[in-house]
Order: sequence, then C-alpha cells, then structure tokens
Amino acid sequence: MLNEIIAFFGRRGEFFYISVFMLVMFFVFLISWLVEPRRLINGVFFTIFLASVVIWVTVMVHKSTSHGLQRAYDLLVLAAFFLITALLIFAWLFLFWNAYFVWKYESHTLPNLLTLIFGFVALILSLMFLFGSGQYLPRWLSVLLASIPAIAIYLGLVLYNFLINLLLYQIYPRRYKQDYLIVLGAGLINGDRVSKLLAARINRAIQYSNRQYQKGRKRPIIIMSGGQGPDEKIPEAVAMAKFARKRGIKTNHLLIEDKSKNTYQNMLFSKRLATKDFGSSNFRSTFFSNNYHIFRAALLAKEVGLKANGVGAFTRLYYLPNAIIREFAGVFVMHKHRHFVIMGVIVLFFILQAILVATGNVKFSVI
Repeated sequence: MLNEIIAFFGRRGEFFYISVFMLVMFFVFLISWLVEPRRLINGVFFTIFLASVVIWVTVMVHKSTSHGLQRAYDLLVLAAFFLITALLIFAWLFLFWNAYFVWKYESHTLPNLLTLIFGFVALILSLMFLFGSGQYLPRWLSVLLASIPAIAIYLGLVLYNFLINLLLYQIYPRRYKQDYLIVLGAGLINGDRVSKLLAARINRAIQYSNRQYQKGRKRPIIIMSGGQGPDEKIPEAVAMAKFARKRGIKTNHLLIEDKSKNTYQNMLFSKRLATKDFGSSNFRSTFFSNNYHIFRAALLAKEVGLKANGVGAFTRLYYLPNAIIREFAGVFVMHKHRHFVIMGVIVLFFILQAILVATGNVKFSVI
C-alpha cells in the first residue's frame, strides 16, 4: 500500500514535493508550538504551513480532470483576493465604527482612542493606495513617499503575525496539574471594588481550580497579583482576595502579591512569592488574564523566567479591537530595536532610490 502511494505521488512530480513540504512544515510548527507557545516565530511557521496547504490544494485542483471544479476554484480564489483587498482598503470604516462604541461604553482615555487613531491612519493609507502617493510631485519625492506604504506593509505583516500567535495561544492545551494560579490585577472601581473585567479573571481562575480538584488532584493556591495605584484606596490584590473569599475560596488557598505596578512585575513578584512558598522554583503554574492580554503576558512571563502559560477570560466583543491594538503596541515595544532597524533599512533603501532618481543615475525604480 505504501509503495502504491509513493508511486502515485511520484508520477506527479511537484505535487509529491509540495505534499512532503506541507507535512514537514506542519510538524515543525506543531512541535515548536507545543514545546514553547510563547515564540513569535510560531506564527511564521504556521503561515508557511497554511501557504503550503493553499498551494497543495491549488495543484490538486488543477491536476484534476474536472474543468468545472477548476473554474469554480479560480473564481473562489479571485473572490477571496478582492474581498481581502476591500477589507484592507476599507478597514478604516470598521475602526471608526468600533471607536464609537468604545467611546460610548468605556472611559474616555487615550488607550481607548487607539481604534480612532488607527482609523485615521488606515484612511490616509487607503487614499494613498487609491490615488497614488505623489502623482503631481517630483519623481524623487514620490519615490521617497513610497517608503510610507512600504513601512505600513511591514507593520501589517508584524500585526498579522501577532494576531496569529494570539489566536493560537487561545487553544493551547491546558494541564490541570498546577501548584499555583496567578491572577493578574486590573484597576478597581471607586478605588476598592473589583471591576467586571477583573472579576472575569478571578472567576476563570476559580473555575480552573475547581476543575483541577474535581479531577482528583490537589487544589492549587491562587496568587492575587496587583499593587495599589495612585487613585486606589487599597491594593488590587487585597480587593481580589476579598472577592475570591466571597466566592468560596479559603484563606489558606490564597496568597497576596500587592507590590506590582505592571504585568512585568506581576510575573516577577508572583514568581518570587511562589518560589518562597513552594521552597524551590520547580513549581507548576498558570496565569489568568483577559483573552486579549494573555499572549503578551506570556512573553513577559518568559522574560522573567516564569514557566507558566495563560488562560484567558471572556472580553466583550466591541472592546476587543481596541484592546488587541494596545497589546500589539506593547509587544512591538518589547522588540522595538529589531523593528526600528528593519524600518530604518526600508527608509534608507527609498532614500537611496530617491537620490538616484534625483541625480538621474537610476535605470529602474520600485515605483
């Protein structure tokens, strides 16, 4: 049977090699993701695998004898291309619409204006794409302005990779064998009450704890992590612990970390607290936050040497775009040196192109 399969693919040349490449990329991605889901390169591996699947299907369809199937597939690909292009060009409409809902239902702060800001940026880029970046400008300046959409494409690819990793992280297998559950803090209402967003994180940790106990394993200790902000009456961790006790969690199953001011410190200080309580750093832990936040939090956990993956709590759908943009900005800043070097190379390339065009020493141009 195996020889027949090999012979079948062997008669089809490139189809066999594409099939092998697709399977190799699938296992490369799967192994990398399962071993360490907190790698940005996992998104690259998954994208290469996805592209190989599309190529495999395309070759398979066009090797078939059904002309109707081939035409239908070509129309489907063409429709998908135009749909994606339209979505990219008119993304600003969705961003403006989302900004309206965030402004209506959330506090009027700068972070909650991100979709509005991105909407204006997307509108400008869309106009440049539709009408050209400089039809009535000198040729050298037009070439120079082309660096703007080039950088936008690069940022778009970085954003795409972040989104792929964020989605993949939501489905990472959960292991109910934890010693500690770390709940990341968030702002308090009126300085002393747990918000709905924070309550969702705590409830998710309690649910996880109950599920582990129901499986016949020990009940994990829940670490409430969050310091006291300038507008808060008590540390977030204290309010969180009070909320958990009302939900039935006993005091001896709670630890309070009340010094952290950001996610990085949440991870670092919780690791120190768990290490002290456990007697070594060989404990098993999981952290809890909202679904949009867990991937960036996982990167920070990795940065401080905390062996923990995250479980996300539900977030209202209208709030997700704004929150995801904020998380992307945070991950971008974590790797800002790499990104600024690449963007600098892009700008330098277009500057050199513009100089060559201005001096008349260029025989080709990217424009």
